[in-house]
Amino acid sequence: MEKDLTTGSVTKTMLKFAGPMILGNLLQQCYNIADTLIVGRFLGKDALAAVGSAYTLMTFLTSILIGLCMGSGAILSMYYGKKEASQMKKSMLASFLFIAAAAVLLSVLAFALIHPILHLLQVPESIYGLMHEYVWVIFWGIGFVFLYNYFAFLLRAMGNSLTPLCFLGISAAMNIALDLLFVIGFGMGAGGAALATVLSQAVSGIGIGVYAWIREPDLRPGRSEIAVDRRTVTEVVRHSLAACVQQSVMNFGILMVQGLVNSFGTVVMAAFAAAVKIDSFAYMPAQEFGNAFSLFISQNHGAGKVLRIRQGSRRAAALSVFFCVVISGGIFVLAPWLMGFFVEAGERQIIETGVGYLRTEGAFYCGIGVLFLLYGFYRGVEKPEMSLVLTVISLGTRVLLAYLLSPVPQIGVWGIWWAIPIGWFLADLAGILCLRRVGGYDLRRNTGKD
Repeated sequence: MEKDLTTGSVTKTMLKFAGPMILGNLLQQCYNIADTLIVGRFLGKDALAAVGSAYTLMTFLTSILIGLCMGSGAILSMYYGKKEASQMKKSMLASFLFIAAAAVLLSVLAFALIHPILHLLQVPESIYGLMHEYVWVIFWGIGFVFLYNYFAFLLRAMGNSLTPLCFLGISAAMNIALDLLFVIGFGMGAGGAALATVLSQAVSGIGIGVYAWIREPDLRPGRSEIAVDRRTVTEVVRHSLAACVQQSVMNFGILMVQGLVNSFGTVVMAAFAAAVKIDSFAYMPAQEFGNAFSLFISQNHGAGKVLRIRQGSRRAAALSVFFCVVISGGIFVLAPWLMGFFVEAGERQIIETGVGYLRTEGAFYCGIGVLFLLYGFYRGVEKPEMSLVLTVISLGTRVLLAYLLSPVPQIGVWGIWWAIPIGWFLADLAGILCLRRVGGYDLRRNTGKD
C-alpha cells in the first residue's frame, strides 16, 4: 500500500493520498462527537458541559503526542523520499523511544495534577464531579493515542494512508456501539462514555502497531540501526519538539479560551461544547489535507523535486480555499439544525449561542485552511520552527483579543468568537510574506528543473 509521492500527477497524487487521511480524521472526531451527542441527549446539559470541557482538555494533552508523531513523520517521509532506508530506521527507533517516554510522563502528570487542572479551567462546582469522573477514565487512553498516531504517521510517511483509516473505522464504530451500551444500556453515565472511548482507542493503537510489525518487516531495524547516533537523535528531537510545541501552543490557547468560556456559565459552556464539535468536524478535512500536504512536501523535498513542490503548493492552496468556501456556506445555513443534534429543542438559549459561534467563525474557514497548508509546508521543508511562530501569532492574537473584548458589556462572549478568525488571518499574512525567504521555493515562480 506504499505510495511514492514524488511521481505522477501532482493534483491526483495529493488527493488520493489525502483522501484516506481526511476520512480517517473525520472518523477520529466521531470518538468525541459520539460522547457529546449521546451524553447531551441522555444525560442532560450539565453532563454535556462537563464532557465538552473535558474534550478541550484532552485535545490539548493528546496534541503533545500528536505533535511529536507529526514531527517525526516529516523526518521519516523525507528519508523515504531520499531512499535512505537505514537512516529512516534509525530515525524510527529514536522517535519511538523518545515519544513513548513522553507518553508515560504525560500520563503520570495528568493523573497527579487532575484537581489543579480542573480548578485552572474554572469548572463550576455543579459539574465538577461529572468532569472529574470523565477525565479520570479518559486519561488511561493517553498511551493508546501515542501508539495509534506514531504508527499512523510512520505508515503515511511511506505513502500508506489507507491502513490507518481502516483501523480508525473499526474503532470509531466500536466507540459508538460501546457508548450506547455503557451510557444507555448499563447507565454508567459520563464515565461510561469515557470508557467506551478508551477501549476504542486501545483497539486502534494496538491493532495498527501489530499490523506494522507483521506486515512491514522492512521497517524492523537491524543491529546496525539499533545503535542510534547523536545526529539522528538531535534531528528527531528538533523536528518532533517543534511540531509538538506548535500543536501544544495551539491547543493551550484553546484551553485558555475554554477557561474564559467557562466563566460565562453552563449555558455558554454547553453551547460552546456542542459548537466546537461541529466546528472541528467542519474544518478537520482542511487540517488533515494540510498534514497530507506536509508529507507530500517532505518526500519531494527529500527527493529534491523543487518544481513539483511549487506546483503542489499552488494547487493545494486552490483546493483548500475552494473546499473551505463550500463548508463555510453549509455551516452558515445549517447551524441551527446541526446544534439541534446535540441539544434538546427546548434549550433555545444554548442553541442560539452556539449558532452565533458557528456563523461567526464558520464564515472564515478559508483563513484556517491556508494556515494549515503553511504549517505543513514549513514542516516539510525542514523549517518546523516557522510553523511554531505562525501558531504563536494566531493563538496569541486569539487569546489576547478574547480576554480584552469579552469583559466589555456591549461585546461579551462575541469578543471570544471574533478573536478566532482575526488570529487566523494575521498568521496567514505573516506566513505568506515569509515564503519568499525559503530558499529555492519561491512559489511565484514556475521554472526550474527537478
